[in-house]
Amino acid sequence: MDDNHIIQLYWDRNDQAVRATSDKYGCYCKTIAKNILNNEEDAEECLNDTWLHAWNSMPAHWPAQLAAFLGKITRNLSFNRYKHNHAKKRGGGEIMLILDELADCVSDVDTVEQIIEQQDLVKEINSFVRNLSQDKRNLFVRRYWYADSISDIAKDYGMLQGTVSKKLERTRKQLKAYLTERGFEL
Repeated sequence: MDDNHIIQLYWDRNDQAVRATSDKYGCYCKTIAKNILNNEEDAEECLNDTWLHAWNSMPAHWPAQLAAFLGKITRNLSFNRYKHNHAKKRGGGEIMLILDELADCVSDVDTVEQIIEQQDLVKEINSFVRNLSQDKRNLFVRRYWYADSISDIAKDYGMLQGTVSKKLERTRKQLKAYLTERGFEL
């Protein structure tokens, strides 16, 4: 079933929309949730919450790309669940490592001014990522959007883990320089 037909089912409030979405995008969204949460039950719960959020938000919004729309919902719900699960302890999993890796490039949002500047920051990061070579962009997105482990990325691209780590480190340094040149304090 094509995306426009699935979206129309949501707009028609037809409960077949959830089944069609799950059939087409269930594995994709569950992979995102499992990479972030590293827990089957939490990933399944986030998946169900994704379908509920899609159901509630679809009548007001017709997404241009359904996969990206659902992936973003799943990712945000998964990060929220992760923060909730690790509120009092700093877990040693992949997410904390990813956040630590990016800490030098993007700081926490603390003030109203920073919240306002966040949209500009997002635009600049998107511009930076769009201008990367396809190989660098793929590594960057796999690591920092999909939260894939270094070992999984290395295996999928036929690289050594050290090579992937070094390429990501160089890309983060480029991102930091790029953002600094554009006036972002990091």
